[in-house]
Amino acid sequence: MNNFQYSRASDVADAIRLLAADPGAKLIAGGTNLIDLMKENVERPSRLIDISRLPLHDVEETADGGLRIGALVPNSDLAYHPLIEQRYPLLASAILAGASAQLRNMASVGGNLMQRTRCPYFYDTTTPCNKRSPGTGCSALDGLNRNHAILGTSNSCIATNPSDMSVALAALGALVHIARPSGQRTIALTDFHRLPEDKPHLDTNLGSGEIIIAIELPPHGFARNYSYLKIRDRLSYAFALVSVAAAVDLEGNAISEARLALGGVAHKPWRSLEAEAALRGQAATPDHFGRAADLLLQGATARSHNGFKIDLARRAVVRALMQAASATPQSQAHKKIA
Repeated sequence: MNNFQYSRASDVADAIRLLAADPGAKLIAGGTNLIDLMKENVERPSRLIDISRLPLHDVEETADGGLRIGALVPNSDLAYHPLIEQRYPLLASAILAGASAQLRNMASVGGNLMQRTRCPYFYDTTTPCNKRSPGTGCSALDGLNRNHAILGTSNSCIATNPSDMSVALAALGALVHIARPSGQRTIALTDFHRLPEDKPHLDTNLGSGEIIIAIELPPHGFARNYSYLKIRDRLSYAFALVSVAAAVDLEGNAISEARLALGGVAHKPWRSLEAEAALRGQAATPDHFGRAADLLLQGATARSHNGFKIDLARRAVVRALMQAASATPQSQAHKKIA
């Protein structure tokens, strides 16, 4: 039995105060990841701070035409929200590709960003893991690493970020709004998650005593030419081997704007501005898409069991861009095949 204290925050400021008073405390909303980690003795918080009743459940339009999404909006509610379905279908597709319906009903937007890797060595407390116990080593380096990272790795960790939603948010250029003891700050979603380097136990750049309060989407949602392609071992509830969030703007057959992000391949959603820039002004052809994929995958490193991911990711990028350019997103492609 893990003994812990329980507190319910009355507002954001109260949650921040409770965090500051107990360095071993953890926030809990839906609890879809944290409870599992506690059951496995991976997480042993001294206190759970319940933030589920804070007023962070709204989806609101911003002055510039974007959307501000409260950190406690359930994943299911967000995926089926009319403004998301109409203006940001890439995000809706990514959310619906993740987890099961029951988990999506409970999981919050902020919690989705904070979920931890599903590396089996991280969950197995009998094995060395730098992410769980810094300085002990990484069992995945020479172990069963079929599902592990090929980009942005270090000798300390080759775990992957499990979130589908984050991949779409990275491609869309989302911002994360954070409350802290000294006020508020905003960080780009692409800078929110960290690469492992020599501190793999730090998943994000969220500081001590800081809380996610909202996600902001820019006005442009690529509502026509987009695709979220998720490659996994089975179509039912499973994490990605490789996923691709792709979106383009077209003028005739020429690409005027492009967005690309990969999931399942790194410690964070993987986006390359160089790859996107290489597509601008080019015809929407497999050759140009392949060149962008090569740029996106620069520096990819294979381990003993995951080398297949490099070629799989390249082909997935080309396929997702073809679907986006032809306005036949992956979800519709499945319906046509069925």
